[in-house]
Amino acid sequence: MLKVDDVRAMTLDEIEAKVDASKKESFSLRVQAKTGKLERQHRMRELKKDIARLLTIKREMKTREAKDKEKHKEQ
Repeated sequence: MLKVDDVRAMTLDEIEAKVDASKKESFSLRVQAKTGKLERQHRMRELKKDIARLLTIKREMKTREAKDKEKHKEQ
């Protein structure tokens, strides 16, 4: 499970890479669940929340960048 502080310390590229890796793992877990080979079912829920957390913080960072650019244009 990812901590918010750890995610905020990442760059946008690192966050995007982590999202991609998490989505691939999520797909793998879904396949395992369908075939009955999934051992840790709680991992699917954790991963879903981690992806949401990553995307939320990514959006916050992009919004903050846009506001900073706007602020610099006005000055």
